[in-house]
Amino acid sequence: MALIPGIFSSDMAIDLGTANTLVYIRGKGIVLNEPSVVAYHTKDGKKQVLAVGEDAKLMLGRTPGSIEAIRPMRDGVIADFEAAEEMIKHFIRKVIRRGTWTRLKIIVCVPHGATPVEKRAIRQSVISAGAKRAGLLSEPIAAAIGAGMPITEPTGNMVVDIGGGTTEVAVLSLGDIVYARSVRVGGDRMDEAIVSYLRRHQNLLIGDSTAERIKTSIGTARMPDDGRGAVMHIRGRDLLNGVPKETEISQAQVAEALAEPVQQICDAVMQALEATPPDLAADIVDRGVMLTGGGALLGDLDLALREQTGLSISVANESLNCVALGTGKALEYEKQLRHVIEYDI
Repeated sequence: MALIPGIFSSDMAIDLGTANTLVYIRGKGIVLNEPSVVAYHTKDGKKQVLAVGEDAKLMLGRTPGSIEAIRPMRDGVIADFEAAEEMIKHFIRKVIRRGTWTRLKIIVCVPHGATPVEKRAIRQSVISAGAKRAGLLSEPIAAAIGAGMPITEPTGNMVVDIGGGTTEVAVLSLGDIVYARSVRVGGDRMDEAIVSYLRRHQNLLIGDSTAERIKTSIGTARMPDDGRGAVMHIRGRDLLNGVPKETEISQAQVAEALAEPVQQICDAVMQALEATPPDLAADIVDRGVMLTGGGALLGDLDLALREQTGLSISVANESLNCVALGTGKALEYEKQLRHVIEYDI
């Protein structure tokens, strides 16, 4: 995405996701959406940033020894502090003029299950990247706001946000969380399940980018009616003789590969329903459950959840952008939502 000139607003919201980072600027909306990947070049023992975002993602799994492409975020929290700081700096530079950095206020969403140490790491990265003040917003609240749910009303709302690293299941009422559960299952775990399945059943080793392409093209949470479904041709390395090989994978095989992560998501939803107070549970029966995040786009996931819960399941209109939009709206309506935004003291 090209540099966006003339933005002088000092307020910014960031969805620092495991798979993608989205930046929202007050009054402008989402101005950046790029993969959370940083590529380093190592020369004479010194690391230099070579690429960030889309350019760095193209290098994943294809780098020579002197170049390392890494994902600084894992399970929704920072796994590599230095790389995360460089990534945030790069994205800020891309969307805002340097002269306004001194008065930057940034709100970042974090998984509900993030520990105080993980929250401190995210806040410190944002401050080090140039922000004057950093606020943290719980991901389920951001997802619900972004999906247009009436969370400030005295009624129960359930949101299931399936991101790259975590799935957040939450019941909200009166603008805050009544119950929330964060499970470290998301798009990345689904990719790993596909890689593992092909290794076990076809002796084929594929890369993460191929697994992601399989998931987004023919991924499904339920077995196809005809027992096979659509077919996709894939390439990888034959583990028996070590040479490149082309084969095909069917939707039924993908459904089998994804059965475990899908069941973990279903179990998290069922546990949340069991822990919900009766009056709020009655509201959820009326309103249904809202799915957000990239994982919500997995084929027939809404049907799989409906079969297990018996509830109406909806997928948010802009499910991929819900968290970023919700964090941005929290920035716009900060006075009404100040009780759910944690600022550094």
